[in-house]
Amino acid sequence: MNYWLIKTEPFKYSWDTLVKEKRGTWDGVRNYQARNNLAAMREGDLALFYHSNEGKEIVGIAKVVREHYPDPTADDPRWVVVDVEPVEALPKPVTLAQIKTDERLQHMALLRLSRLSVSPVRPEEFDVILGLAHDDA
Repeated sequence: MNYWLIKTEPFKYSWDTLVKEKRGTWDGVRNYQARNNLAAMREGDLALFYHSNEGKEIVGIAKVVREHYPDPTADDPRWVVVDVEPVEALPKPVTLAQIKTDERLQHMALLRLSRLSVSPVRPEEFDVILGLAHDDA
């Protein structure tokens, strides 16, 4: 299993929207590296759901339930999407400020490639995030 971080602006598509809809298509990605990351996702992979701009925090865990296929919002079939379902909300959001100050997360792609909307997460980073979400929850 691989781990990922998917970023969204909550006013466009929030964690609550994904939970309400029970399944979402991760579309509209127009960055080549993010597209390659979408194409690398496999069914069953887990993704940290990050609210960008507003909140700047990881709020939940989603699961990839359909591997990449052509993005219906694009004219070019090389752009792809995946489908995700909510797994669980984090008991406590993990903020960007927490991530920036935690030495164990200093190499996280979220910090190094901050504009990337879909990025890989190493297993040890995933575990640290879950630990932070459960601290004093």
